[in-house]
Amino acid sequence: MTDLPFAAIGFDLDGTLLETHRDLGAAVNHALDIGGFDPVPADHASDLIGGGAKIMLKQAVDEQGGLPEDEFRNLYKEMLAYYSENNAVHTQPYPHAREVLVSLTERKIAMAVVTNKFESFARQILRTLDLAQHFVAIIGGDTMGKGRAKPAPDPILEAIQRCGGGRFAFVGDSSYDVLAARAAKVPVIGARYGYCDKPRGELGADMEIDSLAELIPALSRLG
Repeated sequence: MTDLPFAAIGFDLDGTLLETHRDLGAAVNHALDIGGFDPVPADHASDLIGGGAKIMLKQAVDEQGGLPEDEFRNLYKEMLAYYSENNAVHTQPYPHAREVLVSLTERKIAMAVVTNKFESFARQILRTLDLAQHFVAIIGGDTMGKGRAKPAPDPILEAIQRCGGGRFAFVGDSSYDVLAARAAKVPVIGARYGYCDKPRGELGADMEIDSLAELIPALSRLG
């Protein structure tokens, strides 16, 4: 077993460890239907992921003319209520996710999830999928307080602390992840198989992978 040059690894959730766009898209469409808007196709839902559920819904609404703030707030609450009951219907780990997490656990590498999804949703989904036990920390978009989610460095810095310090690398699929890692001054691997919002080579990551099967070799080279 190859030793890795990192004491801890942080993972984004949506588009990095888990394929979540079908359940998120269903929640968005539930809210859009209540608001009298047209639904978004499942494939388009994957393009909206990155900044969290609120931004995802806002983009979908704005594409169809927008809403006053108070009406949008009500739709957002409807979306969250629906998602809280239906967040692991179609959501599943990406290929090789389970094997990679087991391998890193066996190497005694501390792991954290750093997502812009609400912490309660992240914990609920990871427990449902029997993955929560791999992580010493699960940090959501609301964990650190307002204005401190990715792309701010705060949640990554908190993850480093909760993992016990030491050399840390981050894995994510979006520019939010890369910006947060850069601000936290940690190396970052881009997950090309996820919901990337930049073309290949333009994400700004230190390395890019096309599958989680490539992660451990990439971490070894990154070191």
